[in-house]
Amino acid sequence: MIIVLISSLMVIITSASSRIRTNKKCDFPAVYNFGDSNSDTGAISAAIGEVPPPNGVAFFGRSAGRHSDGRLIIDFISENLTLPYLTPYLDSVGAYYRYGANFATGGACIRPSGGCFSPFHLGTQVVQFLHFKTRTISLYSRTNGKTPLCKNVLARPNDFSKALYTFDIGQNDITIGFTNSTEEQLKASIPEIIGNFTNAIQILYKEGARYFWIHNTGPAGCLPYVLKSFPDTPRDRYGCVKPLNNGAIEFNRQLKNRISELKKQLTYAVFTYVDVYSAKYTLISKAKSLGFADPFDYCCVGAIGRGMGCGKTILQNGTELFSISCKNPASYISWDGIHLTETANMWVANRILNGSLSDLPNPTREACRYPRL
Repeated sequence: MIIVLISSLMVIITSASSRIRTNKKCDFPAVYNFGDSNSDTGAISAAIGEVPPPNGVAFFGRSAGRHSDGRLIIDFISENLTLPYLTPYLDSVGAYYRYGANFATGGACIRPSGGCFSPFHLGTQVVQFLHFKTRTISLYSRTNGKTPLCKNVLARPNDFSKALYTFDIGQNDITIGFTNSTEEQLKASIPEIIGNFTNAIQILYKEGARYFWIHNTGPAGCLPYVLKSFPDTPRDRYGCVKPLNNGAIEFNRQLKNRISELKKQLTYAVFTYVDVYSAKYTLISKAKSLGFADPFDYCCVGAIGRGMGCGKTILQNGTELFSISCKNPASYISWDGIHLTETANMWVANRILNGSLSDLPNPTREACRYPRL
């Protein structure tokens, strides 16, 4: 009986101390982001080739490496936390990592064998983070943190365990998987994709990451580019490609279940699962009542076809062709047929940052706390 009593007291004390630990004010000192082009703030520009204007011009006055006319959802997350916009890990010029780093890369998949456009899949992004963390801590250790680089540019070693780790990835796995297979085959591949996602989180947890903000994947079947690619595929009531959205819904279901399991397994982690799918689908299904143009139209017209090569120029029969963008991007949901405009990104961000689409409800500023039941 004494042993049972002691064990019970230990459980109560551990639970109480864990609650005390997470009920403090968050004040995240840094954000480390992993993902694809939906949250890439310049990695693909640094690694492969510049994302040219008119991308980014509406807000930054230049492309800024983003596939949009302005800010992305990750930018609004940084603003919400009163932190600077994230510097891409792959961008060595003018890099500033005091408040985090962005490992997201346009075209990235979760699976290494996903057939995606980027070699920087989620596993590689995590390896890059591990390298970044190891080198940072090593430099601090060798110099006692007294070099200008340590004082002004690099992350502080103690901040790694206090930072918010954000994820926005999976759209390419679902879209490319559907392109190369049937709906049933796509769904059959999802457990492997979720397994890779889980592995990435577990590695980061072992490295001391504790606070995870995880976006599910959006309704890829509603992307204008996808609608043009699958003209004869069944549509839902709003005109989106139904089988592809079914794949996204199944991915999100399994992801949510896995996060629920991880909450039990990773004792000191705090997870916030964010239903971005619902926000984006609502935006598309209610576009006209919200004051937007046709949700399946898009602003930036590529030189080689609508939505293709936004901002690029090509020579065709000796004639230089330019891409153009609409006069009022703010009235569009889709920027280039794949990515959202800044206005649409802001609309989605406003609905996820307050925690109303999280499981359980948890605003970004409180993502270090256990949500109230």
